[in-house]
Amino acid sequence: MAFAIGHISGCHLNPAVSFGLWAGGRFPGKELLPYIVSQILGAIAAGAVLFAIASGQPGFDISNGFALNGFGEHSPGGFSMTAALITEIVMTMMFLIVILGATDKRAPKGLAPIAIGLCLTLIHLISIPVTNTSVNPARSTGVAIIAGGWALKQLWFFWLAPIAGGLLGAVVYRFIGGGKE
Repeated sequence: MAFAIGHISGCHLNPAVSFGLWAGGRFPGKELLPYIVSQILGAIAAGAVLFAIASGQPGFDISNGFALNGFGEHSPGGFSMTAALITEIVMTMMFLIVILGATDKRAPKGLAPIAIGLCLTLIHLISIPVTNTSVNPARSTGVAIIAGGWALKQLWFFWLAPIAGGLLGAVVYRFIGGGKE
């Protein structure tokens, strides 16, 4: 997606990334609300498409196997809220560090989408067993709204943790990157 729409919108599909880029001095605060509203609407549409596909399978159970994010009894591996919190904050923080580093004016040109995509792949491999990987509040919202129930009850967590991780990633990158671009 970064190669496809990065030159149009910066490929901001994730409120945690938008907040992190804002905190990192790379995104204007006045653009946050319109971007986040668009991200949520896009995620709801994507959740509806996913539901239309998944519900075509006999025996489909929306509360299990719909890419819902959860902790405790709703974690794929039964991980606690604390483990989920650490996972989501650290994974999102690292994602922002990679995004900020790969898109830094001092970084090699044209390779950012590859670094960002590979980082996101690694994040998924690490965190799917823990939370089903959020790192993106909009993505979590899209499927939670379709599923309702426990997914909506835990949704606050998948806004709080990734945004905290995104902001922390911006702070860390500013520290290690020297704030120079």
